[in-house]
Amino acid sequence: MFKILEKINNDKFFNEIIYNIKINSTVLQMKNFRQHYNTSCYEHCLYVSYYTYLICKKFHLDYISATRAAMLHDLFLYDWRKKENRKGFHAFTHPRCALNNATKLFELNDIEKDMILKHMWPVTFALPKYKESYIITLTDKFSAIIETLDGLEDTNMYRGMFRYAYMILGFCTFSYFL
Repeated sequence: MFKILEKINNDKFFNEIIYNIKINSTVLQMKNFRQHYNTSCYEHCLYVSYYTYLICKKFHLDYISATRAAMLHDLFLYDWRKKENRKGFHAFTHPRCALNNATKLFELNDIEKDMILKHMWPVTFALPKYKESYIITLTDKFSAIIETLDGLEDTNMYRGMFRYAYMILGFCTFSYFL
């Protein structure tokens, strides 16, 4: 994760795009909430934003709107592991919460709104309307996987995962010959 942070910090144009978002006091509160293992919600949004920026820029899409929306896509400001004062399953409800919070702070265009609202597709059923919205669904999942694997590596859980995998494989193999 350090390599990507270095690239993010050195990309002046990327940082110009999200500058007013990054310094917003409400957005900075995302640093107080853990997203995936050791990654804060703020860091997660920063990674997703950077990956989205690179892909949308490469494909000549609206990378400015895409970058801004990706930085705001998880602006829900609660610990999703605790169900306090909220209804519904987090995966289904947080996009609407993030969109509501983002529209209170920033003026968003239709692409940005669609990206924030539909970034959990296909878990949520509403189809994204824009190419940029599909890209954030991919970069969000990619970042979540990288952050999770990075967190697992830090906790030495790989060893335990492989031990159970070998036990299951052994059991399946043994069962086959019975």
